[in-house]
Amino acid sequence: MQDTNFQDTQYIQFFDGGTEPTLANLGGKGASLVTMTSAGMPVPPGFVVTTAQFDAFMAENQITERIHALLAGLNPEDVAEVDAVSATIRASIEECPVPAEARAQTVAAYEALQSRFDSPVPVAVRSSATAEDLPDASFAGQQDTYLWLEGFDAVGEHIRKCWASLYTSRAIIYRLKNGIPNEGLSMAVVVQKMVNAKASGVAMTLDPTNGDRSKITIDASYGVGEMVVSGQVTPDNIVLDKVTLALVTEHLGDKHAELVPDATRRLVEREVDAERRSRRCLTDAQLTAVATLAKRAEKHYKTPQDIEWALDADLPDGENLLLLQARPETVHSSKPATAPQPVVSQSAQAGAAPSSATTGGFSWGSIKLTA
Repeated sequence: MQDTNFQDTQYIQFFDGGTEPTLANLGGKGASLVTMTSAGMPVPPGFVVTTAQFDAFMAENQITERIHALLAGLNPEDVAEVDAVSATIRASIEECPVPAEARAQTVAAYEALQSRFDSPVPVAVRSSATAEDLPDASFAGQQDTYLWLEGFDAVGEHIRKCWASLYTSRAIIYRLKNGIPNEGLSMAVVVQKMVNAKASGVAMTLDPTNGDRSKITIDASYGVGEMVVSGQVTPDNIVLDKVTLALVTEHLGDKHAELVPDATRRLVEREVDAERRSRRCLTDAQLTAVATLAKRAEKHYKTPQDIEWALDADLPDGENLLLLQARPETVHSSKPATAPQPVVSQSAQAGAAPSSATTGGFSWGSIKLTA
């Protein structure tokens, strides 16, 4: 992979383009990825389709006025009505053309990203709303992510699908119930080299069950992490001491299945054999590396973090741990730090620990498994 910077434009900002990231231009996820790249963290390369492109698209197609009319007086308790309005808005966004100049800049950015590699690579297209990943609001997971996309036609189509996911039923209801106005909403979209994950998960720089900031909690399973988030598999759950990185507790999940690409690079669900189920999916060295990466993110942002990480099967050991997202932990971070909890010996443990993927407020979003 080449270490070449590419030129940022009004509608495109590369992770390593050198432009100062802002939430208004890049959304929460995009701003975080640019910030982490600038800090030298191991982020897969990519670029952000800025909110300026979304705004230009909405203005040229005169969609905003129609949306405001449809949402006026909408009752968040009437789920059927919300679903119908959501479907109408999303179809309108997905069917409208992107302004020519904005599309040309996005095509150029996609080609520039591909030029960094010896052969074409699949990408992930990830929503990055301006209201997500804030310390006082838990918007994560309300918009869509699409995986393993190849060729610009698919990428361009799914950028619009991400824009449309700003108006999912869930997102509309959340904003209505929390008094968040629809005026001024915007959406950036991340286009990023796909990670061929052999293992993945989340890590939190505290214990999500009690807010203990002297601990790091890691959930890990085989393959792409969507099965963990959806509850289809039970991941390994490991708690480490934040200072020494010594193992505090360990609960092995069943990990009965994994999402991995087949020969045609389509994600498929495969059964995990009994031997792999019975052991932790991370080695001691990998566990230490994930914890160290989480600590690094916390040190950079100066607040407890949820991070999303993956081990790339296409990269050599020692270089294959990648940081996919970091966001503030929202459940406990606003409360006073709790006193460190006493270490419980392995022999004294019983039962299964709660998973940080479900207790900590972190969500990987609505992930679409797309060829």
